[in-house]
Amino acid sequence: MKVLFVIKSLALQGGGAERVLGAVSSELWNRRQEVEIATFDRPGAESFYPLCEGLQWSRLGVGDIKHSTGPMGFIRQILALRALLRRHRPAIAVGFMHSGFVPLWLAATGLRTKVIASEHISFDHYRTRPLQGLLMRQAILSADLATAVSAGVREGFPEAIRQRMTVVQNPVIAWSEGSAFAGVDLEPGSENIILSVGRLEPQKDHRTLVAAFDRIAARSPDWKLRIVGDGALATDLMRAAESSAHADRIELTGTIRDIGPQYRRAKIFAMPSLYESFGLVTAEALATGMPAIGFRDCPGTNELIVDGVNGLLVDGDDRVAALAAGLERLMASPELRSKLGAAGPKSVERFSLGSVVDRWEEVLQATNRGERVSG
Repeated sequence: MKVLFVIKSLALQGGGAERVLGAVSSELWNRRQEVEIATFDRPGAESFYPLCEGLQWSRLGVGDIKHSTGPMGFIRQILALRALLRRHRPAIAVGFMHSGFVPLWLAATGLRTKVIASEHISFDHYRTRPLQGLLMRQAILSADLATAVSAGVREGFPEAIRQRMTVVQNPVIAWSEGSAFAGVDLEPGSENIILSVGRLEPQKDHRTLVAAFDRIAARSPDWKLRIVGDGALATDLMRAAESSAHADRIELTGTIRDIGPQYRRAKIFAMPSLYESFGLVTAEALATGMPAIGFRDCPGTNELIVDGVNGLLVDGDDRVAALAAGLERLMASPELRSKLGAAGPKSVERFSLGSVVDRWEEVLQATNRGERVSG
């Protein structure tokens, strides 16, 4: 059974779904499954995340991987994918994210290849993007199967789409050594750092985190805020940090390939997102024994952080005030940080790479047989 994984790019820096695809496809290849990858990257592009040796990667060189795809680029993506499907004849093609599974659905129309639409964002993303939402809906309703990264995310989709979805969670891959549970130092962080990791996009709401830190920083002069990532709001966030009275203690590092040392060094992980699909970086932080803080009404985050067990969930009409209060509570109490951090690794054990790839094998085999996948 040949399986083709399709994603817009593997060359872009810092994407969670890209890291997951690389890890899952590599592990399937190591299990001697017949797996290939296709992206729209230019020929010769290098993957930002490691891929196992021998795994075939077709770089189709169509469209603009850094920006939204226009009509002509979209058509070229469909035609290039269809030509690849005809040549390689995979039994199943899995498209990661709507930018992968929408052109894949159209490219596979009329062919024998079965299509799995692997959704990695919540339905909230589509509320302000009606065209994307329409294409997503049609692709999922036409595919042989769709996956969601958590039960909570699946529940957020309309019923017709929800009925087509099964849950396949993301693996926790905390850094380049492999699994987040391999060789991890679970001692408390060595520096007074509040860490946040993720793309600098509106849904992540890093402005709230900067404002919350600014509100309490004067009372905790030995603490710093470090934000790792890049994205469309990088310039705006830099301006917000520079305008803070505590600008010298707010660091924006950009994307870092080996994120492991950042997790090990920090003492608190903060995720200020409005919504998440799975919350991969939050799970990684928990796996390293770091307490995490996020918002109670944030899908994804509220499925990983158990309030008072492995972190804190805050809420309130004033997001800045709520987050500031929760951060200050953690900053002031080494005992609380130690207690919450100790529970983190156990709370995310179910997301080990081996367990997640076992699930992918189950889904792929059932889809190939034409059977309904439960869960």
